[in-house]
Amino acid sequence: MANSILAKSSALWHRATISVIQPYRTTTSKHYNPKFRKHRAQKYLKIDLPDMNEDPDTIPPEKMRQKMKERGVLPPRPWMERPFYISATGGVFEAYIPPEGDGKASLVSTTRAKQAVQLLEKKSKSMMAIRKVKSYEEDFDAKEFAKIAQDIYIKAHESLAKGDKAELRRYVTEKAYPEFRHNSHLKTIHWRYLDSLEPPRVVHARCTDVVSKENIFGQITVRFHSRQQLAVYDRFGRLIHGSEIVAKDVLEYVVFEKHLSNVYGAWRIHDKIIPDWAPPREPSRLTRAKPDPPPAELIEEGKDEAKDVKELEQNNQPALASA
Repeated sequence: MANSILAKSSALWHRATISVIQPYRTTTSKHYNPKFRKHRAQKYLKIDLPDMNEDPDTIPPEKMRQKMKERGVLPPRPWMERPFYISATGGVFEAYIPPEGDGKASLVSTTRAKQAVQLLEKKSKSMMAIRKVKSYEEDFDAKEFAKIAQDIYIKAHESLAKGDKAELRRYVTEKAYPEFRHNSHLKTIHWRYLDSLEPPRVVHARCTDVVSKENIFGQITVRFHSRQQLAVYDRFGRLIHGSEIVAKDVLEYVVFEKHLSNVYGAWRIHDKIIPDWAPPREPSRLTRAKPDPPPAELIEEGKDEAKDVKELEQNNQPALASA
């Protein structure tokens, strides 16, 4: 009996010693690699949180200034400054006046001869403006610019016909964009530039400053005499303007503008000059629903009322004196 009790107690003692000797792990805040201990400690910043219950009206100005300096807050200013960028002007300055009968009247006529003399007198200002443009663009040439302007003109109208708004903004200023897009919603436009009847040429140039003398804008008017095709369809596919078969001769004076002071400025369409002597535009063929005729009863009642009114008027007329 005693031997069995000793045997059991020895077994328990043996198990206890084994459990103590076995390795075990505990949770610790120490990293296994203490190499970057300093950097890990710098990741945590102590921030002084503001007192939200504090009334700013009760704080003296010196204490408020000290708190603002600690937080890096700039003092409030008595005025408001909002930065704005002027990428285009709001109109055409000193617009070109096209000579009457341009593209139709002969150069031998007296009216055209007088207009030619007047244009020569105004040409000096255009030459000075072109010289100003050359001070910003050394490689500027009026003849080469006319070809570039024609390419911009074609791409702008093609992007309008495709309905590509992002591409249209590249060739049109902010002033001309709503004028291009006006009344083009839910319409299909087919436009083609066939050929030039006369080569495009620069007829007018002006430069002006906006806000400051260093902020200069340039405007150049180019004359286009070309043959084009235009057809506009409504949302139901009905032709409302123009034709895809018939081509027309188009004479246009297009104003191109550029922000000369901006290094990344580009020439874009700004406006179109329509002379007073130009013929009126052809109205669009719009289709409207014909109203339903009124019922027959209302028509008869209206006739009866008209008869009664006529009888009353005849009875109330004064008698004419006999001669």
